[in-house]
Amino acid sequence: MSSYVTVATLAELPAGTVLAVEAGGVEIALARDEDGDVHALLDRCSHGDVALSDGDVEGCTLECWKHGSQFDLRTGRPRQLPAVLPVPVYPVRVEPDGSVQVDPTRTLDP
Repeated sequence: MSSYVTVATLAELPAGTVLAVEAGGVEIALARDEDGDVHALLDRCSHGDVALSDGDVEGCTLECWKHGSQFDLRTGRPRQLPAVLPVPVYPVRVEPDGSVQVDPTRTLDP
């Protein structure tokens, strides 16, 4: 049984952007890196407890707007202080019709 939930379409998520979505009661920062790959992270900075979806995507990094912590979109690991703890990353798939789906019931290992 699939736990994937449709949260957006590729048309709603141009390359280099991030979008706040909800999947199965989990707040997700859905980001599309500059190469066009889609990633899903918990929408909470591990340092400042603010929405990562308000941040900026550069390359394969999401920068928190509040204190400048940067997180790798693929692993959730911090790439720049002040954050030292990773944020959870969720599996994502893009369907042939362009719908973006996230599985909020499991996280990927960093």
